[in-house]
Amino acid sequence: MNINSLSLRKKVAREAANLLYFRAEKEYKQAKQKAAKIFGVHFLPANFEVAIELENIADENEGKARIEHLIQMRKEALKLMQILKAYNPLLIGSVWRGTIHHESDIDIVVYHDEPYGVVKALKQNNLQILQAEWVTVTKKGKRKASFHIHAESLAREKAEIKVISPEEASRKENCEIYGDEITGLRIKELEKVLKENPSQRFVPF
Repeated sequence: MNINSLSLRKKVAREAANLLYFRAEKEYKQAKQKAAKIFGVHFLPANFEVAIELENIADENEGKARIEHLIQMRKEALKLMQILKAYNPLLIGSVWRGTIHHESDIDIVVYHDEPYGVVKALKQNNLQILQAEWVTVTKKGKRKASFHIHAESLAREKAEIKVISPEEASRKENCEIYGDEITGLRIKELEKVLKENPSQRFVPF
């Protein structure tokens, strides 16, 4: 690939990242397709390339406040996980990674067969439930259903809690953006991070 091609590829990745950052698109695939159309090219950058550009844009726009917000979101995530302790919660997404930006929310996975029990626990702890619904996705030809709860903490941080079957707890999944295994953080691991290195990043670069 020549220098001009590399430069154009970077521009497409940057445009896709812009679309995601400013919420013109919500998904990487659609953002990349729109960016490619804007530049009139027939290739798509990798999700990893877009993620790097998204990091750059977030740093440029948010500066040091981004780190402060990350720490605040991790503290809020810990409070949520303690509420959901009985359901073996796992922090994933950008708050785990340390790659949050101004539109990020807290992503937590819990393992339970009765999702409305999780909703009840959140309500009892004064969290506002914004939306709760079943979501079905198809991966590698297999359909999987999970229950998604969108909530807001007392500190007005948005959170998405995904409730999946306990049978899925031991199954490993690779990240569609970075390509590595999604390990996330359990309660004790998050407590350790907040104590020792609250802005620690968990990314493969």
